[in-house]
Amino acid sequence: MFQVSQDFAPPFKLIAPFFIVGSLFYFLSAFFLFFVDVDALSYMSSTIMAFLHLFLLGFVMMTIFGAMAQLVPVVLEVGHAAVELFYAIWPLLLVGTSLMFGGFLLWPALLPYGGVVVLISMMIFVLEIFATIKKVKKLNIVMSSVLLSNTFLFIGIIIGLIMALGYAGAIEVDISSLLRAHVFLVIGGYISITVMGLSVVLLPMFGLSHGFSLKPLKFSLYLMSFGVVAVLISSLFNITYLGYFGYILALLSLAIYFYQVYVIYKTRARKENDIYVLSLIFSYVSLAVSLLLLTLYLFSKNESLLMAAGWLIFFGFFAFAITGHIYKIVPFLVWFERFSPLVGKQKVPMLVDMLPKRSSQAQLVFCAIGVVLITIAILLHSSELISAGASFLVVGALAFMRSLIYMINFK
Repeated sequence: MFQVSQDFAPPFKLIAPFFIVGSLFYFLSAFFLFFVDVDALSYMSSTIMAFLHLFLLGFVMMTIFGAMAQLVPVVLEVGHAAVELFYAIWPLLLVGTSLMFGGFLLWPALLPYGGVVVLISMMIFVLEIFATIKKVKKLNIVMSSVLLSNTFLFIGIIIGLIMALGYAGAIEVDISSLLRAHVFLVIGGYISITVMGLSVVLLPMFGLSHGFSLKPLKFSLYLMSFGVVAVLISSLFNITYLGYFGYILALLSLAIYFYQVYVIYKTRARKENDIYVLSLIFSYVSLAVSLLLLTLYLFSKNESLLMAAGWLIFFGFFAFAITGHIYKIVPFLVWFERFSPLVGKQKVPMLVDMLPKRSSQAQLVFCAIGVVLITIAILLHSSELISAGASFLVVGALAFMRSLIYMINFK
């Protein structure tokens, strides 16, 4: 298990806006599902583009940036190179995401402006992380994954800006080819590799796991990296077979990572299945089902399978992995800043006391039901099930926002 130190952690007031704004976008993404036409589902649809950027930029990236602001210096045991820059990152990402959402949905001319603002936000983040990593003499596998993922993010956002200019009509580009590279660079190269690297810190820390090998993680990182590069080259030079090779490598990478998580889970000392563990169980079950659907898609070319797999990866795997960790991270950060100085002087709460049980359980149950219903709706092309699933997700998202505010304001 990796050793972590809180001595280099930034103040919580720097981190809190990322989580608060991210939870708001989580709710807005769920609410937007009421306006999605299941019969018009396509990854090239402007409505789907708007939804994906609202969810991935507004919720996933916003929350990951906040978590990385906290975890990178803690794991590296060095201070941020320029921690004040994080005060500018979340407002820029908020504005850029809003402009891109409006551009895809209403006015394409907004896309270049939104793309530039998002680019500035992410460039600040990437360069600050690179500068912080530069202060470390020797990188472990976790920080190597962070370095690798941010390199892919850098390339991905450049391609994303080119696509935004093409979508708005400013330049002529093959958007469909660049889209595959953009999606793989951001989702496979950045989000997936970041989740892989940080999970071997967070899962053992919260589950008290010891004595497991990291070889599966290394293989998983290698395979995902080669897969992303293969898809990138395939997209740029129209080499079809290389793209399929990249897809297969990515699937193998996720399968091996799934095994790594299973090993960590089996070696944990803390056996309690709390809201954190239950969230992760649903997250990884969603990942397993999505891998099965993606495998079937490669042989059948049924786009409904692809859309259902993508849905499970986004709202099943990413969303539950993020919300589950927030139920651990936020209480710990609030306790450390607000109550640790009082230890030995007066009675202080335990971390479990800072977690609202009813609203966190409501979030888990309602969101899980919503994810399952919409997965079935996509496969069956049922508008009624889409609306039913969206209703559950909206209630779950509201419960999550309530839980987050409760934990942040706990006194």
